Amino acid sequence: MSEAHDANAVSPIMAEAVPAVCIVGPMPPPSGGMANQCEQLVRLLRRDGVKVELVCNNARPYPPWVGSVPVVRAACRLFPYLAQLWLSAGRVEVVHVLANSGWAWHLFAAPAIWIARARGVGVIVNYRGGNADAFFARAPAHVLATLRKASARVTPSGFLQRVFARYGLDATIVPNIVDLARFRPVTRPPFGHAPHLVVTRNLEAIYDIPTAIRAFAVVREAFPNARLTVAGSGPELGRLQAVVGELGLDGSVHFSGRLDNSEIPALYAAADCMLNPSTVDNMPISILEAFASGVPVVTTRAGGIPDMVEDGVSALLVPVGDASSMARQAVRVLADPVLAGSLRAAGLEAAAAFAWPAVREQWLEVYRFVATLK
Repeated sequence: MSEAHDANAVSPIMAEAVPAVCIVGPMPPPSGGMANQCEQLVRLLRRDGVKVELVCNNARPYPPWVGSVPVVRAACRLFPYLAQLWLSAGRVEVVHVLANSGWAWHLFAAPAIWIARARGVGVIVNYRGGNADAFFARAPAHVLATLRKASARVTPSGFLQRVFARYGLDATIVPNIVDLARFRPVTRPPFGHAPHLVVTRNLEAIYDIPTAIRAFAVVREAFPNARLTVAGSGPELGRLQAVVGELGLDGSVHFSGRLDNSEIPALYAAADCMLNPSTVDNMPISILEAFASGVPVVTTRAGGIPDMVEDGVSALLVPVGDASSMARQAVRVLADPVLAGSLRAAGLEAAAAFAWPAVREQWLEVYRFVATLK
Protein backbone atom coordinates (compact mmCIF):
# COMPACT_ATOMS: atom_id res chain seq x y z
CA MET A 1 0.00 0.00 0.00
CA SER A 2 1.35 3.42 -0.89
CA GLU A 3 1.83 5.95 1.84
CA ALA A 4 -0.76 8.17 0.16
CA HIS A 5 -3.32 5.66 1.43
CA ASP A 6 -1.58 4.86 4.71
CA ALA A 7 -3.84 5.64 7.67
CA ASN A 8 -0.73 6.32 9.73
CA ALA A 9 0.96 8.52 7.12
CA VAL A 10 2.12 11.99 8.18
CA SER A 11 4.18 14.65 6.49
CA PRO A 12 7.92 14.08 6.85
CA ILE A 13 9.47 16.10 9.65
CA MET A 14 12.68 18.08 9.42
CA ALA A 15 15.45 15.71 10.46
CA GLU A 16 17.44 18.51 12.10
CA ALA A 17 14.47 19.29 14.40
CA VAL A 18 14.81 15.94 16.17
CA PRO A 19 17.91 14.54 17.88
CA ALA A 20 19.51 11.40 16.48
CA VAL A 21 18.23 8.39 18.41
CA CYS A 22 19.53 4.90 19.14
CA ILE A 23 16.65 2.50 19.85
CA VAL A 24 17.58 -0.59 21.85
CA GLY A 25 15.17 -3.50 21.87
CA PRO A 26 14.04 -6.81 20.34
CA MET A 27 12.84 -7.22 16.77
CA PRO A 28 10.63 -9.90 15.20
CA PRO A 29 10.98 -12.77 14.80
CA PRO A 30 9.62 -13.98 17.06
CA SER A 31 6.68 -11.61 17.15
CA GLY A 32 5.62 -10.27 20.52
CA GLY A 33 4.34 -7.07 22.06
CA MET A 34 7.71 -5.43 22.69
CA ALA A 35 9.31 -6.68 19.47
CA ASN A 36 6.39 -5.45 17.39
CA GLN A 37 6.46 -2.05 19.09
CA CYS A 38 10.21 -1.76 18.53
CA GLU A 39 9.86 -2.62 14.84
CA GLN A 40 7.06 -0.11 14.31
CA LEU A 41 8.85 2.67 16.18
CA VAL A 42 12.06 2.26 14.18
CA ARG A 43 10.24 2.00 10.86
CA LEU A 44 7.89 4.93 11.40
CA LEU A 45 10.53 7.30 12.80
CA ARG A 46 12.84 6.56 9.87
CA ARG A 47 9.98 7.08 7.45
CA ASP A 48 9.45 10.53 8.95
CA GLY A 49 13.07 11.53 8.51
CA VAL A 50 14.45 10.92 12.00
CA LYS A 51 17.98 9.54 12.18
CA VAL A 52 17.56 6.23 14.01
CA GLU A 53 20.16 3.59 14.83
CA LEU A 54 18.88 0.20 15.96
CA VAL A 55 20.68 -2.03 18.43
CA CYS A 56 18.79 -5.31 18.42
CA ASN A 57 19.08 -7.27 21.67
CA ASN A 58 17.64 -10.54 20.36
CA ALA A 59 19.87 -10.97 17.32
CA ARG A 60 21.49 -14.37 16.87
CA PRO A 61 25.09 -13.78 15.78
CA TYR A 62 26.05 -17.42 16.32
CA PRO A 63 25.82 -20.78 14.52
CA PRO A 64 22.67 -22.89 15.07
CA TRP A 65 24.29 -25.38 17.43
CA VAL A 66 25.03 -22.60 19.94
CA GLY A 67 21.30 -22.02 20.43
CA SER A 68 21.03 -25.24 22.46
CA VAL A 69 23.70 -24.18 25.00
CA PRO A 70 22.18 -21.42 27.19
CA VAL A 71 25.37 -19.98 28.73
CA VAL A 72 27.30 -20.00 25.45
CA ARG A 73 24.26 -18.61 23.64
CA ALA A 74 23.97 -15.68 26.09
CA ALA A 75 27.68 -14.89 25.82
CA CYS A 76 27.63 -15.03 22.02
CA ARG A 77 24.71 -12.65 21.96
CA LEU A 78 25.83 -10.31 24.75
CA PHE A 79 29.35 -9.34 23.66
CA PRO A 80 28.44 -8.21 20.10
CA TYR A 81 25.44 -6.40 21.60
CA LEU A 82 27.59 -4.45 24.06
CA ALA A 83 30.10 -3.54 21.36
CA GLN A 84 27.37 -2.25 19.06
CA LEU A 85 25.82 -0.31 21.93
CA TRP A 86 29.11 1.44 22.67
CA LEU A 87 29.60 2.46 19.06
CA SER A 88 26.01 3.56 18.46
CA ALA A 89 25.84 5.59 21.68
CA GLY A 90 28.78 7.63 20.42
CA ARG A 91 26.89 8.66 17.26
CA VAL A 92 23.54 9.78 18.71
CA GLU A 93 22.10 12.26 21.20
CA VAL A 94 19.47 10.00 22.80
CA VAL A 95 19.44 6.29 23.65
CA HIS A 96 15.91 4.84 23.89
CA VAL A 97 15.89 1.49 25.75
CA LEU A 98 12.82 -0.75 25.59
CA ALA A 99 12.95 -2.61 28.89
CA ASN A 100 11.20 -5.47 30.64
CA SER A 101 11.44 -7.35 33.93
CA GLY A 102 13.56 -10.35 34.85
CA TRP A 103 16.80 -11.49 33.25
CA ALA A 104 16.19 -9.31 30.20
CA TRP A 105 16.58 -6.28 32.43
CA HIS A 106 19.91 -7.41 33.84
CA LEU A 107 21.40 -8.64 30.56
CA PHE A 108 20.22 -5.99 28.13
CA ALA A 109 18.47 -2.95 29.64
CA ALA A 110 20.81 -2.14 32.53
CA PRO A 111 24.02 -2.31 30.41
CA ALA A 112 22.43 0.00 27.84
CA ILE A 113 21.74 2.59 30.56
CA TRP A 114 25.27 2.36 31.92
CA ILE A 115 26.85 2.66 28.48
CA ALA A 116 24.70 5.65 27.55
CA ARG A 117 25.66 7.44 30.75
CA ALA A 118 29.33 6.57 30.24
CA ARG A 119 29.14 8.09 26.75
CA GLY A 120 27.45 11.25 28.05
CA VAL A 121 24.24 10.57 26.15
CA GLY A 122 20.70 11.12 27.37
CA VAL A 123 18.91 7.81 28.01
CA ILE A 124 15.22 6.92 28.12
CA VAL A 125 14.04 3.77 29.87
CA ASN A 126 10.82 2.77 28.12
CA TYR A 127 9.61 0.20 30.67
CA ARG A 128 6.94 -2.20 29.44
CA GLY A 129 6.72 -5.18 31.81
CA GLY A 130 3.32 -5.82 33.37
CA ASN A 131 5.08 -7.70 36.18
CA ALA A 132 7.12 -4.65 37.22
CA ASP A 133 5.76 -4.38 40.78
CA ALA A 134 6.76 -7.93 41.71
CA PHE A 135 10.13 -7.50 39.97
CA PHE A 136 10.97 -4.25 41.78
CA ALA A 137 9.83 -5.64 45.14
CA ARG A 138 12.33 -8.50 45.07
CA ALA A 139 15.07 -6.96 42.93
CA PRO A 140 18.49 -5.99 44.29
CA ALA A 141 18.89 -2.32 45.20
CA HIS A 142 20.96 -1.62 42.09
CA VAL A 143 17.90 -2.15 39.84
CA LEU A 144 16.10 0.92 41.19
CA ALA A 145 19.41 2.78 41.40
CA THR A 146 20.00 2.11 37.71
CA LEU A 147 16.48 3.25 36.85
CA ARG A 148 17.17 6.53 38.65
CA LYS A 149 20.16 7.12 36.38
CA ALA A 150 17.88 7.39 33.35
CA SER A 151 17.31 10.88 31.96
CA ALA A 152 13.63 9.96 31.60
CA ARG A 153 11.42 7.00 32.38
CA VAL A 154 8.51 6.31 30.03
CA THR A 155 5.70 3.79 30.47
CA PRO A 156 2.84 2.96 28.09
CA SER A 157 0.15 3.23 30.79
CA GLY A 158 -0.99 4.91 33.96
CA PHE A 159 -0.83 1.49 35.60
CA LEU A 160 2.96 1.30 35.29
CA GLN A 161 3.31 4.98 36.10
CA ARG A 162 1.60 4.26 39.44
CA VAL A 163 3.90 1.27 40.03
CA PHE A 164 6.93 3.48 39.46
CA ALA A 165 5.55 6.12 41.86
CA ARG A 166 5.35 3.50 44.63
CA TYR A 167 9.12 3.12 44.31
CA GLY A 168 9.82 6.85 44.25
CA LEU A 169 10.29 7.06 40.46
CA ASP A 170 8.54 9.50 38.18
CA ALA A 171 7.55 8.43 34.67
CA THR A 172 5.94 9.94 31.58
CA ILE A 173 3.19 8.08 29.71
CA VAL A 174 3.61 7.49 25.98
CA PRO A 175 1.16 4.81 24.80
CA ASN A 176 1.76 1.86 22.52
CA ILE A 177 1.27 2.20 18.76
CA VAL A 178 -1.37 0.42 16.69
CA ASP A 179 -0.80 0.36 12.94
CA LEU A 180 -4.07 1.53 11.36
CA ALA A 181 -2.65 0.78 7.92
CA ARG A 182 -2.69 -2.94 8.77
CA PHE A 183 -5.63 -3.31 11.15
CA ARG A 184 -8.95 -2.13 9.75
CA PRO A 185 -12.59 -3.04 10.35
CA VAL A 186 -14.33 -5.27 7.83
CA THR A 187 -18.01 -6.06 7.37
CA ARG A 188 -18.64 -9.51 8.79
CA PRO A 189 -21.57 -11.60 7.56
CA PRO A 190 -24.03 -12.85 10.22
CA PHE A 191 -22.51 -15.85 11.98
CA GLY A 192 -25.78 -17.58 12.88
CA HIS A 193 -24.93 -20.31 15.38
CA ALA A 194 -21.26 -20.43 14.42
CA PRO A 195 -19.40 -17.42 15.85
CA HIS A 196 -15.61 -17.35 15.63
CA LEU A 197 -13.78 -16.38 18.84
CA VAL A 198 -10.05 -15.74 19.00
CA VAL A 199 -7.29 -15.59 21.61
CA THR A 200 -4.08 -13.92 20.45
CA ARG A 201 -1.65 -14.42 23.33
CA ASN A 202 1.40 -16.63 23.71
CA LEU A 203 0.86 -19.99 25.36
CA GLU A 204 2.35 -19.03 28.72
CA ALA A 205 0.96 -19.43 32.23
CA ILE A 206 0.53 -15.68 32.85
CA TYR A 207 -1.96 -15.48 29.99
CA ASP A 208 -4.22 -18.13 31.58
CA ILE A 209 -5.60 -19.47 28.31
CA PRO A 210 -7.33 -22.39 30.14
CA THR A 211 -9.82 -19.80 31.45
CA ALA A 212 -10.64 -18.72 27.88
CA ILE A 213 -11.06 -22.36 26.80
CA ARG A 214 -13.40 -23.07 29.73
CA ALA A 215 -15.36 -19.93 28.91
CA PHE A 216 -15.60 -21.07 25.31
CA ALA A 217 -17.05 -24.40 26.44
CA VAL A 218 -19.94 -22.46 28.01
CA VAL A 219 -20.32 -20.30 24.90
CA ARG A 220 -20.81 -23.52 22.92
CA GLU A 221 -23.93 -24.24 24.97
CA ALA A 222 -25.54 -21.10 23.50
CA PHE A 223 -23.86 -21.36 20.09
CA PRO A 224 -23.33 -25.07 19.34
CA ASN A 225 -21.22 -24.48 16.24
CA ALA A 226 -18.94 -21.84 17.75
CA ARG A 227 -15.23 -22.22 17.14
CA LEU A 228 -12.15 -20.86 18.87
CA THR A 229 -8.74 -20.06 17.37
CA VAL A 230 -5.80 -19.73 19.77
CA ALA A 231 -2.98 -17.96 17.96
CA GLY A 232 0.36 -18.22 19.72
CA SER A 233 3.10 -20.59 20.76
CA GLY A 234 4.71 -21.47 24.04
CA PRO A 235 5.32 -24.07 26.75
CA GLU A 236 1.66 -24.45 27.74
CA LEU A 237 0.55 -26.10 24.48
CA GLY A 238 0.39 -29.63 25.87
CA ARG A 239 -1.56 -28.55 28.93
CA LEU A 240 -4.01 -26.56 26.80
CA GLN A 241 -4.58 -29.47 24.44
CA ALA A 242 -5.35 -31.62 27.48
CA VAL A 243 -7.93 -29.08 28.70
CA VAL A 244 -9.54 -29.08 25.25
CA GLY A 245 -9.74 -32.88 25.32
CA GLU A 246 -11.20 -32.97 28.85
CA LEU A 247 -13.96 -30.55 27.80
CA GLY A 248 -14.75 -32.43 24.59
CA LEU A 249 -13.79 -29.48 22.39
CA ASP A 250 -11.30 -31.21 20.06
CA GLY A 251 -13.20 -30.38 16.89
CA SER A 252 -13.92 -26.76 17.75
CA VAL A 253 -10.63 -25.36 19.13
CA HIS A 254 -7.77 -24.73 16.73
CA PHE A 255 -4.22 -23.99 17.87
CA SER A 256 -2.78 -22.10 14.93
CA GLY A 257 0.71 -21.71 16.37
CA ARG A 258 2.57 -18.43 16.17
CA LEU A 259 1.36 -16.33 13.26
CA ASP A 260 3.55 -13.92 11.33
CA ASN A 261 2.68 -10.25 11.72
CA SER A 262 1.35 -10.27 8.16
CA GLU A 263 -1.19 -12.99 9.07
CA ILE A 264 -2.68 -11.42 12.19
CA PRO A 265 -4.96 -8.86 10.44
CA ALA A 266 -6.72 -11.66 8.54
CA LEU A 267 -7.37 -13.51 11.80
CA TYR A 268 -9.06 -10.47 13.32
CA ALA A 269 -10.99 -9.88 10.10
CA ALA A 270 -12.50 -13.37 10.53
CA ALA A 271 -13.31 -12.93 14.24
CA ASP A 272 -16.62 -12.13 15.95
CA CYS A 273 -15.18 -11.69 19.45
CA MET A 274 -11.75 -11.65 21.11
CA LEU A 275 -11.10 -13.15 24.53
CA ASN A 276 -8.15 -11.92 26.61
CA PRO A 277 -7.75 -14.00 29.81
CA SER A 278 -4.37 -12.64 30.98
CA THR A 279 -3.47 -12.51 34.69
CA VAL A 280 -0.57 -10.03 34.30
CA ASP A 281 -0.63 -7.25 31.74
CA ASN A 282 0.30 -3.67 31.02
CA MET A 283 -1.14 -2.38 27.75
CA PRO A 284 -1.68 -5.40 25.50
CA ILE A 285 -1.20 -4.71 21.81
CA SER A 286 -3.66 -7.51 21.05
CA ILE A 287 -6.51 -5.44 22.48
CA LEU A 288 -5.48 -2.40 20.44
CA GLU A 289 -5.32 -4.51 17.29
CA ALA A 290 -8.78 -5.94 18.00
CA PHE A 291 -10.13 -2.42 18.54
CA ALA A 292 -8.65 -1.22 15.25
CA SER A 293 -10.08 -4.29 13.49
CA GLY A 294 -13.59 -3.68 14.80
CA VAL A 295 -13.64 -6.84 16.93
CA PRO A 296 -15.55 -6.75 20.25
CA VAL A 297 -13.31 -7.54 23.23
CA VAL A 298 -13.99 -9.43 26.45
CA THR A 299 -10.97 -9.18 28.74
CA THR A 300 -9.83 -9.55 32.30
CA ARG A 301 -9.15 -6.40 34.25
CA ALA A 302 -5.52 -7.42 34.86
CA GLY A 303 -2.86 -4.75 35.40
CA GLY A 304 -3.18 -1.74 33.14
CA ILE A 305 -6.12 -2.99 31.06
CA PRO A 306 -8.71 -0.85 32.91
CA ASP A 307 -6.56 2.18 32.01
CA MET A 308 -6.90 1.50 28.28
CA VAL A 309 -10.53 0.36 28.01
CA GLU A 310 -13.81 1.62 29.41
CA ASP A 311 -15.87 -1.20 30.83
CA GLY A 312 -19.19 -1.57 29.02
CA VAL A 313 -18.21 1.03 26.43
CA SER A 314 -15.12 -0.10 24.49
CA ALA A 315 -14.80 -3.59 26.04
CA LEU A 316 -16.32 -5.84 28.66
CA LEU A 317 -14.16 -6.47 31.74
CA VAL A 318 -14.24 -9.60 33.90
CA PRO A 319 -12.28 -10.72 36.98
CA VAL A 320 -9.02 -12.59 36.46
CA GLY A 321 -9.51 -16.36 36.34
CA ASP A 322 -13.32 -16.17 36.17
CA ALA A 323 -14.33 -18.39 33.25
CA SER A 324 -18.04 -18.10 34.06
CA SER A 325 -17.98 -14.30 33.86
CA MET A 326 -15.94 -14.38 30.65
CA ALA A 327 -18.43 -16.81 29.10
CA ARG A 328 -21.42 -14.76 30.22
CA GLN A 329 -20.02 -11.55 28.72
CA ALA A 330 -18.99 -13.28 25.49
CA VAL A 331 -22.51 -14.66 25.08
CA ARG A 332 -23.91 -11.15 25.69
CA VAL A 333 -21.77 -9.78 22.86
CA LEU A 334 -22.59 -12.59 20.46
CA ALA A 335 -26.32 -12.55 21.22
CA ASP A 336 -26.80 -8.77 21.07
CA PRO A 337 -25.88 -7.11 17.74
CA VAL A 338 -26.59 -3.66 19.20
CA LEU A 339 -24.12 -4.21 22.03
CA ALA A 340 -21.53 -5.69 19.63
CA GLY A 341 -21.96 -2.70 17.31
CA SER A 342 -21.51 -0.17 20.11
CA LEU A 343 -18.37 -1.97 21.33
CA ARG A 344 -16.96 -1.96 17.80
CA ALA A 345 -17.63 1.76 17.36
CA ALA A 346 -16.11 2.69 20.72
CA GLY A 347 -13.11 0.43 20.10
CA LEU A 348 -12.43 2.05 16.75
CA GLU A 349 -12.61 5.50 18.35
CA ALA A 350 -10.26 4.42 21.13
CA ALA A 351 -7.76 2.98 18.63
CA ALA A 352 -7.33 6.39 17.00
CA ALA A 353 -5.59 7.68 20.13
CA PHE A 354 -2.89 5.03 19.65
CA ALA A 355 -2.25 5.68 15.96
CA TRP A 356 1.16 6.94 14.89
CA PRO A 357 0.27 10.63 14.27
CA ALA A 358 -0.79 10.98 17.92
CA VAL A 359 1.98 8.89 19.49
CA ARG A 360 4.75 10.31 17.28
CA GLU A 361 4.45 13.82 18.70
CA GLN A 362 4.72 12.49 22.25
CA TRP A 363 7.94 10.62 21.46
CA LEU A 364 9.48 13.61 19.69
CA GLU A 365 8.76 15.78 22.71
CA VAL A 366 10.52 13.28 25.01
CA TYR A 367 13.51 12.99 22.64
CA ARG A 368 13.95 16.76 22.44
CA PHE A 369 13.69 17.10 26.21
CA VAL A 370 16.21 14.32 26.95
CA ALA A 371 18.69 15.72 24.42
CA THR A 372 18.86 18.94 26.47
CA LEU A 373 19.81 17.13 29.68
CA LYS A 374 23.38 16.16 28.82
